[in-house]
Amino acid sequence: MPRSTALTLRFVQLFVGLFLYGASTALQVRAVVGVSSWTVLTEGLEHVVPWSFGVITVVSSGVILLFWIPLRQKPGIGTLLNALAIGPSADLVLWLVPTPADLASRVLLFAAGLALLAVATAFYIGAGFGTGARDGLMVGLHERLGWPVWVARTVIEVSVVVVGWLLGGDVGVGTVIAAFAIGPMVQPLMPLFRRFPWSPERTGAAPSAQEARPATAASAQEARPAAASEVA
Repeated sequence: MPRSTALTLRFVQLFVGLFLYGASTALQVRAVVGVSSWTVLTEGLEHVVPWSFGVITVVSSGVILLFWIPLRQKPGIGTLLNALAIGPSADLVLWLVPTPADLASRVLLFAAGLALLAVATAFYIGAGFGTGARDGLMVGLHERLGWPVWVARTVIEVSVVVVGWLLGGDVGVGTVIAAFAIGPMVQPLMPLFRRFPWSPERTGAAPSAQEARPATAASAQEARPAAASEVA
């Protein structure tokens, strides 16, 4: 396959994965049974600033990227597109999908959102352009302070859940389920989405060092179910 064609298809894979990621987040929000850690914070911030869920997601990603500077992390193209694309897709799906009236439907919607989140995560990481701003924060703490990846991840996740909950974010059973389930769900999917004819492993177009490090760390923490609840 020509390199230019492979690169184009990798970008398509990236954008599809990011759109699905935003959609999966929106489905969990509409389920109202608890959401993953960073979504708790985003919902809490909705009570503080007059912005939509998607706009808060984009702005908060930009703020998180500022913390990369003292941690000496360098964003790749996948990091920047991640920060810009997930919020608008979440807003679109929030506009399209209402909250179900009964609990059974909400539980099913949450399960669908969680499954879609696992697929979306493996899909966009498999494109080989790096992971999102939040994982870079985890990697930076690991590299600069010497914290184990799981410690850095856990400290970040617990902190954002507490702050989001204090601001009025939706913490519930779904928050706990997402924390423990998403890692084992993503892990077996990762190799599948790296086997396309246009995948970097097939074409020899390995990601840059800055892009590869967050992806490696994300894969490591995905194997730790208690610490892996959000990779955006």
